[in-house]
Amino acid sequence: MPDFVGAVDQGTTSTRFMIFDHSGNERGKFQLEHEQILPQAGWVEHNPVEIWTRTQTVVESALNAANLAASDLAALGITNQRETAVVWNRKTGRPYYNAIVWQDTRTDRIASALDRDERGGVIRQKAGLPPATYFSGGKIQWILENVDGVREAAENGDAIFGNTDSWVIWNLTGGVDGGSHVTDVTNASRTMLMNLETLQWDDELLGFFNIPRQMLPEIRPSSDPNGYGEIRNIAALRGVPLTGDLGDQQAATVGQVCFGVGEAKNTYGTGNFMILNTGEELVRSKNGLLTTVGYKFGDQKPIYALEGSIAVTGSAVQWLRDQLGIISGAAETESLAAQVPDNGGIYFVPAFSGLFAPYWRSDARGVIVGLSRFNTNAHLARATLEAICYQSRDVSEAMEQDSGVHLEVLKVDGGVTANNLAMQLQADILGVPVSRPVVAETTALGAGYAAGLATGFWSNTDELKQNWQESKRWEPEWNDQQRTDGYAGWKKAVERTLNWVDVD
Repeated sequence: MPDFVGAVDQGTTSTRFMIFDHSGNERGKFQLEHEQILPQAGWVEHNPVEIWTRTQTVVESALNAANLAASDLAALGITNQRETAVVWNRKTGRPYYNAIVWQDTRTDRIASALDRDERGGVIRQKAGLPPATYFSGGKIQWILENVDGVREAAENGDAIFGNTDSWVIWNLTGGVDGGSHVTDVTNASRTMLMNLETLQWDDELLGFFNIPRQMLPEIRPSSDPNGYGEIRNIAALRGVPLTGDLGDQQAATVGQVCFGVGEAKNTYGTGNFMILNTGEELVRSKNGLLTTVGYKFGDQKPIYALEGSIAVTGSAVQWLRDQLGIISGAAETESLAAQVPDNGGIYFVPAFSGLFAPYWRSDARGVIVGLSRFNTNAHLARATLEAICYQSRDVSEAMEQDSGVHLEVLKVDGGVTANNLAMQLQADILGVPVSRPVVAETTALGAGYAAGLATGFWSNTDELKQNWQESKRWEPEWNDQQRTDGYAGWKKAVERTLNWVDVD
């Protein structure tokens, strides 16, 4: 058995390739950014060809730097930005249009029309999702309706769809020369097109978007002993079996070894994504969360999850840097915020593109409230860190109401976890310990775990749990009154964001 597994992590801003050993330690890594294409307000696109080119480069560069070859890898996994839709021609391999990114809001009319009638309730019941611009279904419909020739090509079987996992897998395994057109249950569960109970594409849901079934990839387990094919289109990886596929947030859940019911992780990136494992039980949210597939390993039953998706967290820090200019780098937020003992009475709700979970209010916009002449840039920096944490508490509260499970500890990963003050505030605001692992790249690690489990590189999830090690833990320091008063102020601030934009 070779000594390593590899993982392609195709993210929103970059693509990376990582190599892990049996203990889950990083043994190689290379990463490249790709262009963010912004044709008009609210539109966000990526070039799928650039993403595939970057994938080839990062794989070859990481293997060269680590002095490893295909024969050193037992398996390959992939993880990806979910909901980002690509439609391409299976005969030529050329995309018909740029990838429409999960952040894109051009499908707001499609989503709001679905939500105005009984179709919205059917989507919630079958797919576990609210009709929203976030998910893939509306993006496919938009391409079919707005790009010449795609509808006809889809009906005759030439135009095919995938999230970026499917696009990269198809290219890795042969492309026009017999590439595998597949996805996994976690990515399929982010389209508004898959039935959560059957784990198959649903004809009624497809009808809502007028999407031909033959466009869609085959839905497979997240960790598949049968594999999705061998790597054929990157010489440095030729012959390695591709056996793991997970959407990025589910991959982080696996990387954080949240395999027990009630275990949760929170990933702090551009936005925040908290996932709670609900086991084999499909919990339908009554409190604004998404019901999704957590993972499916081989022929085992699927494990479901509740997810709270928050649009703006780390990007609020970028806003302080790029738009306001009160910090020169993200790390400066911590030292600036630490100059004051509290927020000085101000709250910042960064609803720049509306509010995601648990509110789902596209009419909301960002506010800073409670200002007086006493307040300084340090108070605003602290209020920004608190906003990240309060939004996570909103999601945590909704999860407890939906599942009846009280969070005992929150496992965290992502860039903001390097900010010790932010993580202390998270513990204070939630009232539970916050724990960061030694291996911070949990998304790529989760994809590697899924691939390795399928090939016997790891024999079971107990082995993976033994790999997990804590780097740092933050215990709550606020008293109950501080926590109650602080959260009451936050909820008041959220109310001020609502009904700002008129939505059709």
